[in-house]
Amino acid sequence: MKAAEQRMNDISELQRNIGTYSKTREIYAQYRKLTGRKREKFYEQHCNEITACQAAKRYFDSLGLKKLPSIQSLKQEYAMLQAENKKRYPEYKQAREKMIELLTAKNNVERILGVTEKEKNRSRQQEPR
Repeated sequence: MKAAEQRMNDISELQRNIGTYSKTREIYAQYRKLTGRKREKFYEQHCNEITACQAAKRYFDSLGLKKLPSIQSLKQEYAMLQAENKKRYPEYKQAREKMIELLTAKNNVERILGVTEKEKNRSRQQEPR
């Protein structure tokens, strides 16, 4: 489930950057064509768009993407992962409850036996290696 959730986060981030890039690509292309004083003035007017486009491009480069995936394919993959997580959630919830129950039992046994953190650390240090 954790891997699927991580992939879903990656897909969301990629979708956001693709949207930003598609909205700001034209302004960035115009900026690149200009030179000298016109370029500086254009940058002042469109600083946010140019910076956002450059950030999206750096993100794509960090992923090593040559061709951007379509938003539709990303949405389909996201929906598939979300459905898979929904299907697995009851199993995950049951395993989590069992883990909490076992940890509670362990702590109760340690409390009954009077085992403290200092004693645990001492016994670990005294074990032969």
